[in-house]
Amino acid sequence: MSEFKIHHHVSELMSTLGVSSNDGVGAEVYTDMLLKNITPYVTTQVSAHNAKRKIASTTKTPEEFLQKHDDLKSRNIRDLDPLTHMLSKLADDQVVKAQLEKHAKDKAAAAGMTLTPHSSVISQLPAPGTKMSPKDLNQVRDKLLKQAEATSSTVSSDVIRKIMHDKSAPRNVDIPAQPDWLFQRPYLTMDYVMDSSQPDDTNVVPLATLSTAQQEQAIIEDLLFCMGGVEGKYILVHPLQDKYGERTFSIDQSLDISLQELTRRILPLCSNYSTTVRFIEEKSAFEYGLVNHALSAAMRNLIKDYMILVAQLDVQRRSGQLSLQKLWFYMQPTMKTMEILASVANSVNKGECIGGPVLSLLHEKTLSLTGDTKSQELCLYLTQVACVPYFEILEKWIYKGIIRDPYAEFLVEENETVEKERLQEDYNEAYWEEHYTICRERVPVFLEQVADKILNTGKYLNVVRLCGRDVKYPNAEEIMYTIKERQYVEHIEKAHSYGSKLLLDLLMGEKDLMARLRSVKHYFLLDQGDFIVQFMDMAEEEMKKDMDEIMTTRLETLLELALRTSTANVDPYKDDLKVDLLPFDLISQLFKILTIDSRKEKDYRVDSTDHRLSGLEAFSFDYIVKWPVSLVLNRKILFRYQMMFRHTFYCKHVERQLCNVWISNKKAKQYTLYSSRWYAAAFALRQRMLNFVQNFQYYMMFEVVEPYWQIFEANMEKEKK
Repeated sequence: MSEFKIHHHVSELMSTLGVSSNDGVGAEVYTDMLLKNITPYVTTQVSAHNAKRKIASTTKTPEEFLQKHDDLKSRNIRDLDPLTHMLSKLADDQVVKAQLEKHAKDKAAAAGMTLTPHSSVISQLPAPGTKMSPKDLNQVRDKLLKQAEATSSTVSSDVIRKIMHDKSAPRNVDIPAQPDWLFQRPYLTMDYVMDSSQPDDTNVVPLATLSTAQQEQAIIEDLLFCMGGVEGKYILVHPLQDKYGERTFSIDQSLDISLQELTRRILPLCSNYSTTVRFIEEKSAFEYGLVNHALSAAMRNLIKDYMILVAQLDVQRRSGQLSLQKLWFYMQPTMKTMEILASVANSVNKGECIGGPVLSLLHEKTLSLTGDTKSQELCLYLTQVACVPYFEILEKWIYKGIIRDPYAEFLVEENETVEKERLQEDYNEAYWEEHYTICRERVPVFLEQVADKILNTGKYLNVVRLCGRDVKYPNAEEIMYTIKERQYVEHIEKAHSYGSKLLLDLLMGEKDLMARLRSVKHYFLLDQGDFIVQFMDMAEEEMKKDMDEIMTTRLETLLELALRTSTANVDPYKDDLKVDLLPFDLISQLFKILTIDSRKEKDYRVDSTDHRLSGLEAFSFDYIVKWPVSLVLNRKILFRYQMMFRHTFYCKHVERQLCNVWISNKKAKQYTLYSSRWYAAAFALRQRMLNFVQNFQYYMMFEVVEPYWQIFEANMEKEKK
């Protein structure tokens, strides 16, 4: 998290808690403390569980807290474990707890609200059927209204607006249209079909008229039907109360009690089957992405094996070799499998997961089953299959610098509106920072540590590709998901090293970056004195004019002449140097950068454009940089070089003026020695000013710029090797 974002959050927290900045202790102080003490927090299953238990033991309503925590966990909330850990730390700090409680009570009292839990309010209501007077009714109404206001005011409107904005943000995907018949044919499903228009079967024999053995065979047949998604004669399927709700059944009550009990134990298998096939059919649609498609395909393969088992059991039933007890025994492994599949489906549905969050959920599910080898192998299989399309996108990105993400699932997002041609126009690093960005919601938890490396690796290769070079990573290997993250992390780190070296070789070798930087240093930092002296001699008269009267083409001609007749003539990039007349002087330029763009300062901002500038005040150099060197020497960097040049150029001008004064003072030699004493004070002042300007320039060039330039060159040479 950046310093500015931390400062913003600290300011918001202080404003929410009503903490004022006094005695020099403000948001800046707390921000510095946080930045100095910030450490990466690694969430583990043990630490998260301990934190949850600690909070539950200190709260007045532990059941509500645990229920809410489990609900958020099922929705795959990314920051839940770190937040729970932080709350557990706050629970130990009695001073902070007292302060927060006091602030909450004061705020509730000021707003006329209550902090009473919902359960306490409901428990205070009269029991159903109690006779109430109008006075009692008014009291209950006031109590409920007060609680409703407290609930609605718990979250600020800004927070709600942000949540709704993030929730409704559409993905930039092109989803193919599906044919209408796919939705008009109700029997194109593996789930139960609830068709009330079909007449009831009149050939159903009442179970009460059958013997126990016959009842057992009849209920086995119904169970096998239900296992395949077909409603039985004596086991009826209830309509779903919710789209992702659990399927429920009712058993004919005339069935033998022992058979009923055994049947109820088997029916959760049918319910889990219904949940799984509904998930498969829904997530196979285009809009749910390739990861869900792969996960659905893996589940579909398991459902095929399940249906084969059901068919084999039906064969045994027809041959009279299957009893209900045998059926219960045979289905034990399958029941565990279907339970895991339904659990995964419910978690994905609750969290509305697509892409990376699905993989995060599967990864955490796999780790949570440590100790249960069979269940962990099943989850590992689902995770590996679901990772295949995601890792294919990842391989193309880190091996070729190409993104093919048709359903916006990958952790790297491309912004096509930011073009590389704008690097010469925008005073920021928008292309490098914004053309490809990390979408944190799509990062799987097992790739969080290398997310930045993945982003930069693809960026490096993409730059090389845009230069017309074919990118072929020689050691490209298929990336497979494993519980041990080190295996695919090594592939990513090797690809990152290759991509960074390839781009560095391109910039330092073919594009000759260091020669470009030395060229910029020659002109903007006045590294070659003869060139600038010749130019100032030739352009002196032109510089004295107002900016509007100066012909830029004449200055360009004088600049080219100075370049051709000085030591700068050997520079191969001298033709990229241009003249630029800026509409503001250096001081206005600095103030323009330092101005804070907020409502408080808007009344103090003035237009920095000054049309009465002289050519000397408006003059600056500009430099033409082509791709990909423009990634390094972008407009933002050149803007800084321009400010340094304008400062040193003006110092040169002052030095020339003082030298001209020295020349004009030579006329004092024609006077007698006694009369020249009148000029001694002026001569001494002129000499002191000249010495100061020269020493100031020496300090800037030889004490500041040159040492840092040598360090910079040494670092670049080290990286090159």
